Amino acid sequence: MLVAQISDLHIRPHGQLAYGVSETNVFAEHAINALLRLRPAPDLVLVTGDVTDCGLEEEYAIATGLFARLPMPVYCVPGNHDRREAMRAAFSAAGYMPEAGELNFVVETRPLRLIGLDSLVPGESFGALSDATLGFLAKALASAPDVPTLVMLHHPPFRCGIGHMDRVRLLGGVDRLGAIIAAHPQVERILCGHHHRAIQHRFAETLCQVAPSVAHQVDLDLRDEAPSNFVLEPPAFLLHAWIEREGLVTHTSQVDRSPGPFPFILPDDYPGRK
Repeated sequence: MLVAQISDLHIRPHGQLAYGVSETNVFAEHAINALLRLRPAPDLVLVTGDVTDCGLEEEYAIATGLFARLPMPVYCVPGNHDRREAMRAAFSAAGYMPEAGELNFVVETRPLRLIGLDSLVPGESFGALSDATLGFLAKALASAPDVPTLVMLHHPPFRCGIGHMDRVRLLGGVDRLGAIIAAHPQVERILCGHHHRAIQHRFAETLCQVAPSVAHQVDLDLRDEAPSNFVLEPPAFLLHAWIEREGLVTHTSQVDRSPGPFPFILPDDYPGRK
């Protein structure tokens, strides 16, 4: 089984740049093209939040149009830039969004099972998990203790060292989340976005992985007083492969094409060849 994780698209209305600089719609289209080039194709695509930049209907319409190009299912959790009801409406036809309440869901795929959690706090950049969401997680994990599971949410539950991002990480429900995850060893990964960088950390007896953005990246400045800046480093995404007898193996893939591939074969006249 192959699972692609993209994050932080920040789709804007047509003709508008994110922060006046980032061509996020173009970047998002490139990300879809990169997913379509993968061989073998992913079995499903996960989007760990900030599908849109402002939660506008026009932005969601652009996003759903892009996702419609993909032949595999796409599952999204909300980020702090999303709006819950607009997102529910946009993705209701996909069949996994709940009809009311927070946007929590379970997808019964195999060999990996998927649990999506809603960490959105309306009007805030930081995240929190409500009692209802944490109860949903505990019940969902208890119902299938022997099935390897991916848990996805937007906000990472740990400090990464980039000061301005640490102040808007998951701030509510972290201890209870850790206790629930630690009690269920079938959780193979906690998958997050928000930080716009590839980051990983051991959390609650499992691995928490943050996907880079398929748009712009947060500046790698590991100071507590680091200014809130982003850079136009190459967009990327994560590819999680379930390999028999190995378990889950994760690769980071660049969105845009690079020169190659070239064979690892030395010609007879290669300088220095013995």
